[in-house]
Amino acid sequence: MATVAMDVESYRDFVTARMDGLRRTAYLLCGDWHTADDLVSTTLVKLYRQWRRVSVMDNRDAYARRVLLRVWLDERRRPWRREHSTSVMPDHVVARGDGIEGAPERLAILALLAEVPPRRRAVLVLRYYCDLSVEETAAALGCSPGTVKSQTARALEALRARMVGSQSLTQEA
Repeated sequence: MATVAMDVESYRDFVTARMDGLRRTAYLLCGDWHTADDLVSTTLVKLYRQWRRVSVMDNRDAYARRVLLRVWLDERRRPWRREHSTSVMPDHVVARGDGIEGAPERLAILALLAEVPPRRRAVLVLRYYCDLSVEETAAALGCSPGTVKSQTARALEALRARMVGSQSLTQEA
């Protein structure tokens, strides 16, 4: 009975320490706070079911990110998730201490990131937001390091092209 209580306590500590990071990662993957909350909830249930095995792992964070990524990919395959509303207002941007000066740029980057295909978006989020190496990203996605490198290069090229295009449109208006 004491081990079960210890397991629950260690799970609770893990979730408390990583909830915000998981939620932000989920948001960067899907672009919607409500869906991000659903993804994190499903991820946490899956982690809890396997907690005895997960709690002894060397890198529990990597495992949690991998579960989150798989949950997101599974969710994207569901037929009712294929339709996206275009009349939805973006969520309120919370200032991080640097004020709201950078908010328009952050919103623009998030909008551009939402246009990137899912696999490339996952590579960008894992590499640059989660700060994973090429090898760690490849392991999380179940692909080769070469695929990660090429997907990263293509995604960054597309983002740069779109950023230049959106800046020229803004300057013309």
